[in-house]
Amino acid sequence: MFESSRFEILVATLISLLFLILVFLPMEKVFPAKRNQKTFRPNWLLDLCFFLGQYLFWGALVYGILNYYGNNLSILIPDSFQTLIKKQSFILQGIEVLFLSDLLIYWGHRLQHKVDFLWRFHKVHHSAEHLDWLAAHREHPIDSIYTIGLINLPAFLLGFPLESIAGVIAFRGIWAIYIHSNVRLPIGFLRIFIGSPELHHWHHDIDRRAGNYANISPLMDIIFGTYICPDTEPEKFGIKEESPKTYLGQLIEPLLPRRIWIKIKGRL
Repeated sequence: MFESSRFEILVATLISLLFLILVFLPMEKVFPAKRNQKTFRPNWLLDLCFFLGQYLFWGALVYGILNYYGNNLSILIPDSFQTLIKKQSFILQGIEVLFLSDLLIYWGHRLQHKVDFLWRFHKVHHSAEHLDWLAAHREHPIDSIYTIGLINLPAFLLGFPLESIAGVIAFRGIWAIYIHSNVRLPIGFLRIFIGSPELHHWHHDIDRRAGNYANISPLMDIIFGTYICPDTEPEKFGIKEESPKTYLGQLIEPLLPRRIWIKIKGRL
């Protein structure tokens, strides 16, 4: 049974990889944000390790933890209110979850860039010096628990089972990959309502507090004064701090005091 399950996960991972390649690679070739960026750009193998780790292992662990706490959090809301929520149409439920999660993720994401403890895990994601669909997967597991937890917190509190909003979760996942992709598709005035790669690329500017913390819609950034969208791409992505160049190093470094990391980093 266990071997069969692992095989199914492996097959699903390979299908997902093929799907993302077929969807995003042509877009990056036809509408490139950085025209000279190659498909096999520097550190693509490191980001592939993050992709495989996320799909083969960390993803199931993260959602297992969230599902456990979600079941416990739902008891905080009266059954009568949960019943009222569940009687709503799926479309209305989805809109509510998207709005509430966007509000939470804006402030949670902003804190990730301001609070040093949160930044030590989030900087793994920002250490990518080249953005494309694959770089979107560079994320520390603890950072994933924090981010995905915030995104799904409204559903937990309101009593939505994760299965009922699977479509919303899948949409957010694809959207996250899209806004990291090496794509530039200007949408004119609509960009103040709908997020896009051109906005999120500026969030990945080497300046840690560049702005654009929102996810689906930039309205929160506009309201709270953190919106930025020049007509050009940032000159440089990444972080100012020194960052490990290996997958294991990226996972371990945020967990350790700096003095201990300095002693062992040469071995990883």
